[in-house]
Amino acid sequence: MNVLVVEDERNLADAIVHILEAASCRAEACYDGRAGLRAALSGAYDAIVLDVMLPGMDGREVVHELRRKSVSTPVLLLTARTSTEDKVEGLDAGADDYMTKPFEAPELLARLRALTRRKGDVMLDEVAFADVRLDLTTHDLSCGDRSVHLSGKEFEVMSILMASSSRVVSKQDLLSRVWGASEASENSVEAYVSFLRKKLAHIGSKVQITTLRMLGYRLEVFSE
Repeated sequence: MNVLVVEDERNLADAIVHILEAASCRAEACYDGRAGLRAALSGAYDAIVLDVMLPGMDGREVVHELRRKSVSTPVLLLTARTSTEDKVEGLDAGADDYMTKPFEAPELLARLRALTRRKGDVMLDEVAFADVRLDLTTHDLSCGDRSVHLSGKEFEVMSILMASSSRVVSKQDLLSRVWGASEASENSVEAYVSFLRKKLAHIGSKVQITTLRMLGYRLEVFSE
């Protein structure tokens, strides 16, 4: 699966590329609308993740031009806007689906799987880091022939850590992305990280969740 990411926020674009690569896809990023259009017109991609607000040429213009030139590659629009009018404009321009920011890695992958199934292509249903695999459908975490089921919150925390690979994820980032606007505290993050550490040990993985004081968490591989 080859995916084009067109997003002017470079950190977000690079994070999406990493999420896709962790799911065994190939991914490439462009950071403005015109560059994204040129890349998309090549026909080399199985799907396109396209931000709406882009410099040079906005996402709706990009997808409209693609459809005008008979490029049928599935397009998933990303935007911070949530109004029905904005969604309708994007879909009417020729996009196949619409997702608002912020979003979770499992939702992004699920939406792309749905889009590519319509073309007869199928994305993998799991992400991997070192000796650990996370099934995005069943929420099972496995290492070798041993596996354990993750609860909803455990799955969300683990999928974010795995998508971030060895990069540090702050407690506040996990709190906002997993618990949203609830009254949960950083103690909730610490509790679920503790649960995940026990489950990683239970399945015999060499992967550990390391705490970096005042920074957050990241996955590391420790050999015996």
